[in-house]
Parts: sequence; structure tokens; C-alpha cells
Amino acid sequence: MSLLADPYALALAFLAVLVIGMAKGGLSGVGALGTPILALALPPAVAAAVLLPVIIVQDVVSVWSFRHDWSRWIVGWMLPGTIAGITLATGFAASVDERWLLLLLGAITLAFGLLRLWVERGGRIVAASNSPGWVGTLFGVAAGITSQVAHAGGPPFQMWVTPRRLPHTTYIGTNAVLFALMNWIKVPGYIMLGTLNWETLKAAMLLMPLAVVSTIITLKILRRLDSHRFYTIIYWLMVLLGAKLVWDGIA
Repeated sequence: MSLLADPYALALAFLAVLVIGMAKGGLSGVGALGTPILALALPPAVAAAVLLPVIIVQDVVSVWSFRHDWSRWIVGWMLPGTIAGITLATGFAASVDERWLLLLLGAITLAFGLLRLWVERGGRIVAASNSPGWVGTLFGVAAGITSQVAHAGGPPFQMWVTPRRLPHTTYIGTNAVLFALMNWIKVPGYIMLGTLNWETLKAAMLLMPLAVVSTIITLKILRRLDSHRFYTIIYWLMVLLGAKLVWDGIA
């Protein structure tokens, strides 16, 4: 029987894919809600495995759309850290308490989102951050760990990259390229843990058409936004996402 044979599981899977499609279209971070949504119907590890092939297909759409708009400097500094984080998370998969990880990530994300909204209140212009590249590598480790556990690598990326005030198309493109690379790096770990198998692949294939459509629609909408409005949306999403992750960690 298919993992998504239950109408309730199928409905949650569709919702999770729509949310991740929004993230791949440029609303970075909100995609971290995808795995918790599907985990309402499936074990968390299985939910993450079902969504991984779907995310990889969505990556193709978003990377192609922004193939000329991404920061090689940011990806170059963050990628080594993400590889280390993914490796650590895979090695300690059996002993890491996912709830505590989500609680910590949620608290940091919530606090960061509120801070940026306060600092930039009333449309204030804030100087872009110029923190050194090695700081990005550290945030990359956090992104790799949380991405491997629950596809929740967006908030650490946001915390380092958002204050740099990139043009919003460059921000989306950088996010797309980095996470496309990360998601392929995650595949061996999922296979090794036995969660990425024929059953999860069949469930993922059912969701792929919706994944492509949701990503394309979000891409078209976000291309029309000005940068200030785009970043305000990102900060509010961080606040909502942080609150949700804190709640998941406590509950």
C-alpha cells in the first residue's frame, strides 16, 4: 500500500509540497514547515525521505530560473560548513533528539526575525552586514545539520545572508544554488539510514507535478516585488516559522 493511500496523509503531503514550493520560489525558510506538516501523518524520518526527491525536482526549476543571479562567494563559504553539518547529522541520527534541535532553531529564528523587524521599522535603511566568510561557514554547519534532520536549513541561511541586503533576485538565486547542492549531498545519508527507498520514491513521484507548478507560480510572483517588501516578508516569515518550531519543540 502506498504511504499516501490515506486521504489525510495525501492532503497533508499536498500542503507540505505547496509550502516547500513557496520556499523554492524564494520565500526562504518557510519550507522548514514542510516536514512537520507531513509528519502529522507519517513518522518524521519517513516524511523527510518522501519530501527529499520532491525538493530536488523543485531545485531544478528554481536554479534554472536564477542561474545568472547568485553569489558564488556566499555559496563558496557556506558549502563546506553544510557538508560538515550534514555529515554530523547523519552520524548522530539515532542519538539526536529532533525536538530539542527544532526548539533551539525556532528560538533563534524567532528572535532574529523580531530583531530585524525592529531595526528596520518604518522603512529605515540599515547598513548591509559585511561579516567575514568564515562566519558563513559556521552558519553553514547549522544549516547542514537542520537540513539533514528536517529540511529546515533555511533559517541559518537567512540569519547570515539576509543582513547582507543582496538584491532580492540574487538572494533567491543564492539560496536556490546552495540548497540544490546540499540536497544532493543529503541523498547518501538517507539511503544509508534506509528511509529513502522504493516506497518513499513512489510517494514522492505522486507529488512532483504539484511541486513544479507551485515553485513556478511563486517565482513569477516574487520577481515582481521590490527588495524592501521582499525582505519584510522574509522577516515576518522568520517570526512565524520560529514560533512554529518552538511550539513543535515544546509540544
